[in-house]
Amino acid sequence: MRIIFRIFAAYMGARKLQKFAEFDSSPHSLDMNHETKGKWNAYFKNENPIVLELACGKGDYTVNLAEKFPDKNFVGIDIKGSRLWRGCKSIAERGLKNAAFLRIYIDTIENYFEKGEVSEIWITFPDPQPKKARKRLTHPKFLNSYLPLLNGNGSVNLKTDSDLMYEFTKEVVAQNELSVLEDIPNVYEQEEMNELMQIQTYYEKMWLAEGRTIKFISFQLNKQTNYLKPE
Repeated sequence: MRIIFRIFAAYMGARKLQKFAEFDSSPHSLDMNHETKGKWNAYFKNENPIVLELACGKGDYTVNLAEKFPDKNFVGIDIKGSRLWRGCKSIAERGLKNAAFLRIYIDTIENYFEKGEVSEIWITFPDPQPKKARKRLTHPKFLNSYLPLLNGNGSVNLKTDSDLMYEFTKEVVAQNELSVLEDIPNVYEQEEMNELMQIQTYYEKMWLAEGRTIKFISFQLNKQTNYLKPE
């Protein structure tokens, strides 16, 4: 049994390295070594709005949004290249010209986007970080890094199965008096579901199969420079 496990582990390790190599060579992939700040419209060869998906995993939302909205550009961000590999494959298979993936740590995001370069941010099924609130992607620490990147009335959209993440985000929004654009406690109880909500990620399908409730909240950041954390 140990020999079989070692063979399997070796195979999986080799497969992961292969995915990393394929991701690095993909025309749809960029990483922390690329100079992208202020150059995204040049990269996409158009002047369309730039939309981000943070902690995008396999990039389900990035790819599907790009397909639904050809008049916008979409950048999926994650640090795990073996996951982003799937997103790059999907972009190539669908022939999309308005999507790409950036492999960086999210807390370095300000190094890769210019002020006002982003029109919208999506956060889909992030790790709720039960023991580390400061690592939640809607914590004030992160909101302060998103704020300068967003232009005009740019919004932050959270879709999650986690009650903790959802309630925490609502507290942050309320305490900082942010404008709520939409708040849906149960996405699948809506009489009419818009096309943005119809996109299902790999994790969403898994959570739905377990009977979990999917929640959504969209809000705008104001010009406050230091957001407060919930008491």
